[in-house]
Amino acid sequence: MEEIDRRIVALLAQDGRMSFTDLAKETGLSVSAVHQRVRRLEKRGVIRGFTALVDYDQIGQSLTAFVSIKPIDPAAPDDAPVRLAHLKAIEACHSVAGEESYILKVRVESPLALEELLQQIRSSAGVSTRTTVVLSTPYEHRSPDLSEE
Repeated sequence: MEEIDRRIVALLAQDGRMSFTDLAKETGLSVSAVHQRVRRLEKRGVIRGFTALVDYDQIGQSLTAFVSIKPIDPAAPDDAPVRLAHLKAIEACHSVAGEESYILKVRVESPLALEELLQQIRSSAGVSTRTTVVLSTPYEHRSPDLSEE
């Protein structure tokens, strides 16, 4: 990836609503050149979309937890992500190496809601769970390090 494209990606990772005019000022390119580069980065899949960062406390989902899951029956099909896709409280599902098969990032409104979600996860996917509750998040959504090494 060219250095100027790396710069554009880094700027958009910091502020996805940055205008093409501001991107042009920051990169020294014309507005039309920046526009073309952003569209090309989107087409290549480098930029997959733009999203809003939500304050989960403000919408009543102040409890964040990581739920590690592993199948109760190791011979069962590895289809937990499909079986759990309907649970909207699961923000992310990561396939991992190690004792567990997946780590889920979940957001709910209360410990009771977490307990209910854990039961849904277990029954929907036939898995055992190990849960870590987040106490605070010093930082999240950091921009990628795109410096060339």
